[in-house]
Amino acid sequence: QVQLVESGGGLVQAGGSLRLSCAASGRTGITYPMGWFRQAPAKEREFVAAISVSTSFTKYADSVKGRFAISSDNAKNTVYLQMNSLKPEDTAVYYCAAGPMLISLRKSSYWGQGTQVTVSS
Repeated sequence: QVQLVESGGGLVQAGGSLRLSCAASGRTGITYPMGWFRQAPAKEREFVAAISVSTSFTKYADSVKGRFAISSDNAKNTVYLQMNSLKPEDTAVYYCAAGPMLISLRKSSYWGQGTQVTVSS
């Protein structure tokens, strides 16, 4: 089992920035790709970004390319999502995710509890 704990959500004005963190524990000796999904009210959960913690290869949704950056600190088993130029449509609950098919199929095996990000206009 892998446990994921997010932090860093909050309220920010449009154009502002936030950084989310996700700390992994448990079977971290297995270096699964890690990443982020988000779910806005009345919408399906959608892929945001993912990173291979072994190769640093990254993948982004088109809607966040150029604004969001995902990174990892392997010594801390932590993944970060730096979100810049935030827009009201970025408002959602952001979920940390991990799993062997996260990059290839955008499918997660493990989920965090979620952290709320609200962008005001």
